[in-house]
Amino acid sequence: MNLPFKEVLAMSWASLGANKLRAGLTMTGITIGVFSVISVMTAIGALQSSIESGISFLGSNIFQFAKYPASGNQGGNVAKKYLNRRNITYRQALRYKQLMEGTARQVCLKTFDFNGQAVYNGIKSTKSLTVVGTNGAFLAANAYTLGYGRNLNDEDVALARQVVVVGKTIEKRLFPHESPIGKVIRLSGQTFTVIGVLAEKGTSFGQNQDDICVMPLTRFFEDYGEANRSVNIATQSFTEADYNSALDKGISAIRIARGLRANQANDFEIYSNDSLKSAFTSIAGVVRVGAFVISFIALVAAGIGIMNIMLVSVTERTKEIGVRKSIGARSSDILRQFLTEAVLISEAGGVVGILLGVIVGNLLASWLKADMIFPYGWALAGLIVCSAIGIGFGLYPAYRAASLDPIEALRFE
Repeated sequence: MNLPFKEVLAMSWASLGANKLRAGLTMTGITIGVFSVISVMTAIGALQSSIESGISFLGSNIFQFAKYPASGNQGGNVAKKYLNRRNITYRQALRYKQLMEGTARQVCLKTFDFNGQAVYNGIKSTKSLTVVGTNGAFLAANAYTLGYGRNLNDEDVALARQVVVVGKTIEKRLFPHESPIGKVIRLSGQTFTVIGVLAEKGTSFGQNQDDICVMPLTRFFEDYGEANRSVNIATQSFTEADYNSALDKGISAIRIARGLRANQANDFEIYSNDSLKSAFTSIAGVVRVGAFVISFIALVAAGIGIMNIMLVSVTERTKEIGVRKSIGARSSDILRQFLTEAVLISEAGGVVGILLGVIVGNLLASWLKADMIFPYGWALAGLIVCSAIGIGFGLYPAYRAASLDPIEALRFE
């Protein structure tokens, strides 16, 4: 008699219940393997939107020169290499801007301080707001838009005016019931008149991009000092078509401005949105490979565990197999039952691994302020792989069980 699959499944499940400990240990290996891949893929997938907004902190058709790389977290000798570089001075930045006239739509000069605090009528902002010394090109170069009021202009920079454009967080904190335009705030001990408010930009990688004050670069140098500060230079080409030619001209211009000879290497970093995304893609690729290696080792170990537990099960149930065959069970029924048990063990571990991976991956994404996702494609692939492991490693034990001679099996003690 050929047993229906429902009966085979019920018998397989009952058999697993009798071997809970061994099945649980084997499932753990499957869980670890699937978890390592799903958690990484979930986190990386959830970060894609955050990458677009977070890494794309530069405007369109923008390239930037800086003393330090955008990542800025290198250690050891690599960190010393950047620390020992000459700063990009304001004089060099002005020379660069002059050389790029007619080639670039606009050139943004900017430098930062990350320990500012704004005060208005006794109300204080955080002690770590970002203060930017720059010019009128800052908004376009850094993908900000003006909410209302006015932007910085060339005259503000030339006269080192005590004016500031504030971010949305500062507006909400210091001016909850009134417009900040024309109001005077204290910023790091100096007074500034608010001339504009930036449109809300949100957070990126857990960092608030609206907790920011933008002032003329010359005023920044007067209040915060110019010594030991490096200027970042962001350049926007006229169109996407002439981006590469503008970049080539820009590299030549910054080398001239810094007095580099033809045989000297660049002593500055060059990056754009595309280069930053490529860097992230490379890092993500390494993480994926690491996850796959861990997963492969765990899944192979779990597969061997499935084979062992099924071989032990064949030995323990030899007499049962003989009884079933003697009353009409076919070899194909025995084969299907043992294969089903192997797949059930593998799939149970896979389901737990998928659930844990999705939860942990999304917790990481949530911490980085990225949208949560469920990686349906990877989850389906994980289940398929688990089925393949169950079948692949369970086939030999199932074949041995199906091949037992019923008479010899009944004699087994």
